[in-house]
Amino acid sequence: MDGPIGMFDSGFGGLTVARALMDLLPCEDLVYIGDTGRYPYGSKPLDDVRDYAVELARSLVLDFGAKAIVVACNTATAAGLDGIRDELAVPIIDVIEPGARAIVRATTTGRVGVIGTVGTVSSGAYVDAVARTGAPVELVSAACPGFVEFVERGQTTGDEVTVLAERLLAPIRDVGIDALLLGCTHYPFLARTINDVMGPAVTLVSSADETAFAARDRLADLGLLRSGEAVGQHRFLSSGDIDAFRELGGRLLGPELARTERWPVTADPEPFDSTLDPTPGGNP
Repeated sequence: MDGPIGMFDSGFGGLTVARALMDLLPCEDLVYIGDTGRYPYGSKPLDDVRDYAVELARSLVLDFGAKAIVVACNTATAAGLDGIRDELAVPIIDVIEPGARAIVRATTTGRVGVIGTVGTVSSGAYVDAVARTGAPVELVSAACPGFVEFVERGQTTGDEVTVLAERLLAPIRDVGIDALLLGCTHYPFLARTINDVMGPAVTLVSSADETAFAARDRLADLGLLRSGEAVGQHRFLSSGDIDAFRELGGRLLGPELARTERWPVTADPEPFDSTLDPTPGGNP
């Protein structure tokens, strides 16, 4: 199928999922929208986040012809997944279900934790998703306000981050878990600090790779994967400061963000052309 895979997140966190998907499915075209003009989602009312999520997903399908949507944001998944699925007929892949399956596979003691934004944790989405696996595990959750803001500023290490992590993670560290799910796609950028605070006995689990595998399997089942050896074209858009998105996103993801566009689109977006050079500095 020729349509791109559409992805969105409140900002930069979903780039962890984008990187995993680009590495796993190099032939696929990808459109990524970072809603940096309205981030962070975690502290906003879930009704507002639901509206944002439906708007972004609708744009990916109507403006860019996306053949599938990856909701690369835990808060948006918790708030808006049902609304997106009700409105759009394309396959919708979320980050919560793959993450839940990954965390129950990672534990040996049956005591696991999940950290996320206030919105994600308060929604109970991970509690429900882990319960649906049927695994006999005990899940403890903690909200980590402030983590997303550090990542969005490009501050992923340092004393300030460590002090905040020690305060927020202390309650979940003290209950003796052996696996911790990073229940926000921003959090892998803080993995070094989180690992230092939690200690070597705790395995950190990111849902990014698991979500990429879930997307691959779903598209394969539906016969929607592209074949051939052509390298996919990757497009990145931001609802906020384009230059800031390009600069920080490039540091977090790589040179693929050398070309960044504005969202929402104000005119008919250019269609994908697989003959374009997908490398920075190639054809515009």
